[in-house]
Amino acid sequence: QVQLVESGGGMVQAGGSLRLSCAASINIFSVNVMGWYRQAPGKQRELVATMTRGGSTNYADSVKGRFTISRDIAKNTVYLQMNSLKPEDTAVYYCKADYYSGDYEWGQGTQVTVSS
Repeated sequence: QVQLVESGGGMVQAGGSLRLSCAASINIFSVNVMGWYRQAPGKQRELVATMTRGGSTNYADSVKGRFTISRDIAKNTVYLQMNSLKPEDTAVYYCKADYYSGDYEWGQGTQVTVSS
């Protein structure tokens, strides 16, 4: 069973930074798309950033210029560097792997809380 384990969440003041990590139990280079999503209380889960196998990235408009997705293939880890954090970034952040088969896998999530 594939496992995605997120870490790096926590509490930070507005304007601060956090780096989230998603460690995968598989070779992430074999995955079609790796991504970060978030879900705030009472809201639907939304896309934050994705990276394709080829390295192309996509960001939600709300995080462009502040968040950066990256990966370390040797470590099978995907990162989300979050800078200039805002209170509205508060959410549970989830890692997702989309496979070529159409199947997908979610991590358990990590809480990010930004205080004003």
